[in-house]
Amino acid sequence: MYITARTLDDALYRVLKKLTSNDASAVRATRGASNEITGIVFKITDPRARLSRTAKRGLVFSPLGELIWYLSGSDRLDQIEYYVSRYKKESEDNLTVYGAYGPRLFQSEAGQVSKVIDLLKRKQTSRRAVIQLFEGRDLDHEQVPCTCVLQFLIRSNRLHMFVYMRSNDAYMGLPHDVFAFTMLQELVARSVGVELGHYKHMVGSLHLYEENVSDAVTYLKEAFQERISMPPMPPGDPWDSIRTLVQMEGKVREGGTIDLSKTGLDRYWQDLVRLLQIFRIFKNREDMRRVTSLKRAMSSSVYNVYIDARTQKVDRKLQDRPIQTPLFVTTNENG
Repeated sequence: MYITARTLDDALYRVLKKLTSNDASAVRATRGASNEITGIVFKITDPRARLSRTAKRGLVFSPLGELIWYLSGSDRLDQIEYYVSRYKKESEDNLTVYGAYGPRLFQSEAGQVSKVIDLLKRKQTSRRAVIQLFEGRDLDHEQVPCTCVLQFLIRSNRLHMFVYMRSNDAYMGLPHDVFAFTMLQELVARSVGVELGHYKHMVGSLHLYEENVSDAVTYLKEAFQERISMPPMPPGDPWDSIRTLVQMEGKVREGGTIDLSKTGLDRYWQDLVRLLQIFRIFKNREDMRRVTSLKRAMSSSVYNVYIDARTQKVDRKLQDRPIQTPLFVTTNENG
């Protein structure tokens, strides 16, 4: 199956449509019953349209947290569990995630991403700009990377990215994967000084777990909101900004205060830090008035729909909370 789509939503809609049809095969794998299609390839022509614009899969906070976890080179469970709680099931020791992508991508300054960037700077027509995530040693472990290979090709001054995944959860995992990999694609493009090309995603087993079928059907019934892309990353080498972003994420997650005006970050990166701050407010049930001020400070309106949706979700929870009445009512002796 081959799909050409402009946005993540365009691709996701067609994938989920197929997985909820009679064309999908029923398979019971390690994590339970699922519908499966095999050997699928989809192409996204606008990789910046990496965020779903639907109510059901309109995610920005958890994909951003996961991306920064990768960029930090960390395999720590506590860092990613803060954003994506299901990662706890991926840990073999309750401290780390063996299959984490971060150490495999950014183990050091001589990591695979750095080598790919250096190679493409030297020879833009290279076919060797390949990153391997799945390794032979992984066969001895239960929780292993779902992604096997990333390849970067520059043609006509545009950086195209090709991803091969052995296994991909279409409903829960795919939106996160497309976000992270297209962000990495844009980071490499900026590093090399070329334009952003298309993104191709290839999967051996693309599946929809039985527990998510109902949600997938609801997604398919939704009407997409306006198709809007994330703003372009600032031109030039992005890695000083990435290092600052990683530092800011740690400060925000640990409850520190940040003065964005002193970080030296471009408005693009400042917006991402504000999203992290907003997520902390939601997660810790802090003063919601700060969400309003942070939203007002955003340089891009692209993220407003995600902030508003999360605000409404929090408001509904507060409205549904039962009113606490005292068990004993004290009265004034003179009353």
